[in-house]
This record gives sequence, structure tokens and C-alpha cells, in this order.
Amino acid sequence: MTTSNNPTIGIWVGQTLHFSCMVVLLIMAFTAWSFVGSPNPILFWIAVAIPIVHQVYVWIAWRLELKDGTTSKAIGFSGYVFLFFVLFGGRFISLFAVGWVDRGSLDLSRIPLIILTLLLAVPGIYAMISVKKHFGMSRAAGADHFDPKYRTIPFVKKGIFRFTNNGMYLYAFLLFWAIAIGLNSKAALIVAAFSHAYIWVHYYATEKPDIDYLYN
Repeated sequence: MTTSNNPTIGIWVGQTLHFSCMVVLLIMAFTAWSFVGSPNPILFWIAVAIPIVHQVYVWIAWRLELKDGTTSKAIGFSGYVFLFFVLFGGRFISLFAVGWVDRGSLDLSRIPLIILTLLLAVPGIYAMISVKKHFGMSRAAGADHFDPKYRTIPFVKKGIFRFTNNGMYLYAFLLFWAIAIGLNSKAALIVAAFSHAYIWVHYYATEKPDIDYLYN
């Protein structure tokens, strides 16, 4: 457990933005889902709920860790990371499940479908490889909230990070779109759009304030 030399960041900093945007995105997702015929409600809303659970979990775990090391005391960094990646993997699995049962509803013909899927999947896969190779999965999960050594490591400028400082959110999440397009599914496309928009809410409401706090 570690904290910055600055006064501890409040647990609610940025969360008015977080929950306001979440409500707006949920309304938009519900409207789009209703417009396409409300397919597979249980799977659809599970796929929407998992990103919310994931990002709320990260927000609480990070802020409690910065406050007084509660996360480390309760489950340890390894426990935090395990749950982080279970939820992260759940985003892909639930999205695939929605797309599978709703496959074909988007009505794209084969050639455009293949081209669009590849255009989305290639940068998404490259981003994930770059994160693993150059950034590290522990660091991607928020290790700098737990161990101060990560705060002295220079920002990565290799792989996908040569083109942007935020390759994970900008490019890695294109894999959600690739799954939705590849399965030719309207419902999965709505989930992908929700998930990608919502991760940017996490960045501006939770991660950016934490970065400003941790790196002064």
C-alpha cells in the first residue's frame, strides 16, 4: 500500500461526472436496444452491466487503496488484479454471447463484414500486444495505485503508444467493435458502443484525477 505525499484524493472526486454520464449512456443504450426490437434482454443487460461493475470496482478499489491501503489489506494486489481481469474477460465473453445469439441481425454482406472486422481487429490486437509487451498487464490494471515504483517509470512510447498516449482505450477497445461486426449483430454493436464510450467516462472521471494526484 502506498500513498502520495499530497493529501489523499477523495473517493467521490469525479464521480458526479461518472454517474451522470453512465445514466445518459444507459438511456441511449436502452433507446437503441428498443429500436432494434429489444433482442435477448437477459444477455444484453448482463453484457451492459459487466462494464459497469468492472469500472465501479476499479474506482472503489483505487480510491480506497489511495486513502489508507484498504484494498491491499482486504484482498491484496494479487486479489485485486485477479478480480480485475475476471471482470475484464467477462466484458468480452458477455459481448460475444450477445452477438452469437443475435448474429446476422445487422444484415451486412460477407465482404464488407470481413473488411470492417479486420480494420477494427488489427489495431485492437496490436494495442493489446503493445500493452502486454511494453506496458505490462499489472500496470494496465492500476499497479501505480499500489506500488510507488510504477510512478517513476517513464511513459511508454513503443508499439501502439508511439501514436497515442492512451492506446488501451483508443485502440484496444476496437476489439469490441470487431466482435460485434464479425458476428453481424445489432445488439452486440450497441453493447460495444456503450462499453467503449463508458471506458472514456472512467478515464475522465476516475483515472485522470488519479493520474494528476499520483504524478503531481
